[in-house]
Amino acid sequence: MRVLLEGFGVNTIDSDAIGHDVLEPDGPAFSEVAGTWPDALRDGRIDRSVLAGIVFSDPVQLATLESLTHPHIFGRITSMLQGIGGPVVVEIPLLHKAPPGEWRRLVVDCDDQARLQRLVDHGMTGDQAHARMKNQPSRAEWLALADLVVPNHGDLPELEGAVSAILTHL
Repeated sequence: MRVLLEGFGVNTIDSDAIGHDVLEPDGPAFSEVAGTWPDALRDGRIDRSVLAGIVFSDPVQLATLESLTHPHIFGRITSMLQGIGGPVVVEIPLLHKAPPGEWRRLVVDCDDQARLQRLVDHGMTGDQAHARMKNQPSRAEWLALADLVVPNHGDLPELEGAVSAILTHL
């Protein structure tokens, strides 16, 4: 989605990429996360897939991880926003975890089976994908939070058309 928006000239910020950065060995959350989950360390780095296996099976562990990483992620987003003029789309996987402030929420919508299949296509097992989705809002909850909805039920040309149509609302 971010790549499509950028192709239309929209400024974007990828919170997941920032999340990767804060977990790097020189990142601000590395020490606390590594100390909390030493089993997730591989060759001096946090193995995100191992960490995901731990935290997405336990809501308390997930909340702990979020308390260690989200302040750094949202702090960096806030800093980045100050240097951008015009509309900006901040890609945040979980809308109910957005930083404080006035944010219009754009939801990219697809049915649960398609979400599940896309996670599996990106290398997760079915069990891992189900665990991840269990810790996310339901489709109805996503849509209830949305100010704008981009349907993503078809192929790439359909998604490109939907993104183009929504640009006037940004």
